[in-house]
Amino acid sequence: MIRRIFSSAIFIAALAIIVATFANAQADNQRIILERGKSTIVFEPYAPNIIRVTLGLLKDPALAAPGYGFVATPSAEGWSHTQDGVDEVYKSSRLVVTLKGWRKGSTPPPQSVMDPGKYFSGSTPGADITFATPEGKKIAELNGWSMSVLNHKDGNSQINYDRRPTDSDFYQVGADFASPDDEHYYGLGQNQEGYLDHRGHVVHCWHDYNAPGGQSVCVPFMVTNYGYGIVWDNPSKTTVAAHFNERTSWISQVGNRVSFFLIAGKTTDEIYAGYRQLTGATPLLPKAAYGYIQCKQRYRSQDEVMAVAKGYRERHLPADVIVVDWLYYSKMGQMDFVPDLWPDPTAMNQQLHQMGFQTMISVWPRFEQGSRYYDLVQQKGWFEQLADGTPTNGLPYDKAGSDIDTTNPDAAHWYWNTIKENILSKGFDSIWADETEPDLPPNGSYLSIGPGTQVFNVYPLFHTGVIADGFRRDTPHRALVLSRDVYLGAQRNSAIFWSSDITATWDAFKRQVPTGLDFAASGLTYWSNDTGGWQPLPAVHHPEHTPLIDPSDVRDNVGGYDDFPELYTRWFEYATFLPIMRTHGSRRYNEVWSYGKQAEPILEKYLKLRYELLPYIYSLGYQTYQSGAPFMRALFMDFPADPNVTDIRDEYMLGPAFLVAPITDQGMTSRKVYLPAGADWYNYWTNERVKGGQTITVSAPIDTIPLFVRAGSIIPTGSYIENTGQAQPIAKVRIYPGDNADFTLFQDDGNTYAYEKGDAKITRLHWNDASHQLTHEGAPAWTGSDAAVIDVIAK
Repeated sequence: MIRRIFSSAIFIAALAIIVATFANAQADNQRIILERGKSTIVFEPYAPNIIRVTLGLLKDPALAAPGYGFVATPSAEGWSHTQDGVDEVYKSSRLVVTLKGWRKGSTPPPQSVMDPGKYFSGSTPGADITFATPEGKKIAELNGWSMSVLNHKDGNSQINYDRRPTDSDFYQVGADFASPDDEHYYGLGQNQEGYLDHRGHVVHCWHDYNAPGGQSVCVPFMVTNYGYGIVWDNPSKTTVAAHFNERTSWISQVGNRVSFFLIAGKTTDEIYAGYRQLTGATPLLPKAAYGYIQCKQRYRSQDEVMAVAKGYRERHLPADVIVVDWLYYSKMGQMDFVPDLWPDPTAMNQQLHQMGFQTMISVWPRFEQGSRYYDLVQQKGWFEQLADGTPTNGLPYDKAGSDIDTTNPDAAHWYWNTIKENILSKGFDSIWADETEPDLPPNGSYLSIGPGTQVFNVYPLFHTGVIADGFRRDTPHRALVLSRDVYLGAQRNSAIFWSSDITATWDAFKRQVPTGLDFAASGLTYWSNDTGGWQPLPAVHHPEHTPLIDPSDVRDNVGGYDDFPELYTRWFEYATFLPIMRTHGSRRYNEVWSYGKQAEPILEKYLKLRYELLPYIYSLGYQTYQSGAPFMRALFMDFPADPNVTDIRDEYMLGPAFLVAPITDQGMTSRKVYLPAGADWYNYWTNERVKGGQTITVSAPIDTIPLFVRAGSIIPTGSYIENTGQAQPIAKVRIYPGDNADFTLFQDDGNTYAYEKGDAKITRLHWNDASHQLTHEGAPAWTGSDAAVIDVIAK
């Protein structure tokens, strides 16, 4: 785009010659306000390592508060403002932020460069802002920004049709950041194209169910290996292009300012602590959510649900949550149960609770015409709607009605109460908030908070918040909300997120690994996927290699998909080491005994292993609540000094101990695994100790996922249980020597918010590698002797 080129190069220099660099600088307690030409630039700190920068041609929006998702308040404590010649400098003990001025004597651009300005001009006065440590290390630099009216040159003039005459003017806004050759970029929500490092890729940061690789979801938060993260404060469709022409650009379709936060961090976890401060903590989920969630598209009746539950209990297999998917109702939005298929949901839930199951049920935000609440919601104006007030719908192909606008507080209050009275009153424990993009994309429509094009990505933040707040206010137990979509701050809504309706293919499975790692790197720990894929199986699929599991005894379930039992088994092994372990899909049957006699014992093995590791996994959840850092971690987070891990897409850490290397190719019985430098590693299955900093070939028969434990790790394990409602004594505390280690073991009631007030058992474990001793302080964590519980691995 010529406009963009002139904005970030020629126009900056030319304007600097013509006008005064700075008109004036003002301070208003918590921020510095600078005027440059016709633009306003604001530096607003939130902590010594967190600053918000706003640039705008309209002063009022430039001075306005941050947008959706933020809960923090500014704090200028420890910050000071000085002038260094023509530069404006704002600094703290952690950051030095400099708005550069024009240096007299600098060589002006040649006339041949200036002449095109007769026809092509930039949209804003220039700004060059550097972010550095007090020691002088530059970590980031903004070297151009734009705020342009929509126009035919840029091909975006048609977006003006998405605003009403009473709405504020639309502008396209963007910013460019310098991109060094060794900088790498992570996060930005969910992109299922199969890469991890965004360097050299263009990310379409918006909720798009139809994205080619699988649904994309926007979380405009990016973390780099240069010691900072950027939180982009704009909810419209945003394109992020990382490291093209030595710059990383952000361009948002609609805005009235450029607004972003920069969080500096000496470690990635410090960056996530900053994200937590800005957007809210990730609460502990009900302990059941860390166990096993059994789901299928769909259990069509009460009898089916009960048969599946009894199947788990009769086999003495652990499972905690069983899910009732959609179409249990007579009409979309009717909030009822078809009586022939669901004669007594209350009695069903009572039975399931007695069996140690919790229940989750899908509730869509859609209401079809003729359903009992449609006329009321329309009369109140509570639908997502067109400019003339007509409810938006998906006709002629989508006949499910219209989405309720839960950005409207009155609509949100009514919606929660309606769910509570009609659904939760029957004993269901948690809500699956499906289709929260919303299902009818809001561009061209209008929500209570404004034009859908302007606030395109925020609906899931509001929608999950309505449900989470209702649970916290009106029920005695913790909220649990399964959501398809997310936005900045939605982690505080007790939500788990999944990667939408992916296909049941090896390709989709392989791409899930980097997809989940980038999602977690966006500050959202509780990501999962449909184990086995959601879409119906193809009628026939003959793999290149002989299937490792014989499908012949489950043809009624897998049809002619010869290698699906193998695929499902490998996927299930991987799911064991996700923050949330949940199976789903459009197969006839989807229980652990549904994939053949060869698969069944393997699936049982990993299901039991998940529950054995619950003390470790649940404690990781508490650590995330405290720190904001995810516990499913791409390797760059924990091994920043190892350049080999910057784009490893098929391995990750689960907490500080486990390195997981899934098998994602059909017929594979071994794979290469890179063990990061700076640590030794133990093969979990053999206890063999291996030096880090090398790639090894690991045996991986069908019943084995390559799994390593970092030397200097503590892993508490639990005794056998069938559900988290049962007490689970600590069975072993495994020590993997080779370095000192610390681990905080967390135990509580698993169901209420009492932990937020300190009502929990916290035991701090420390392994001294030199003395070969484990010490512990705090609450007693086991009843037996240390000698009977502590297991030091040695081989």
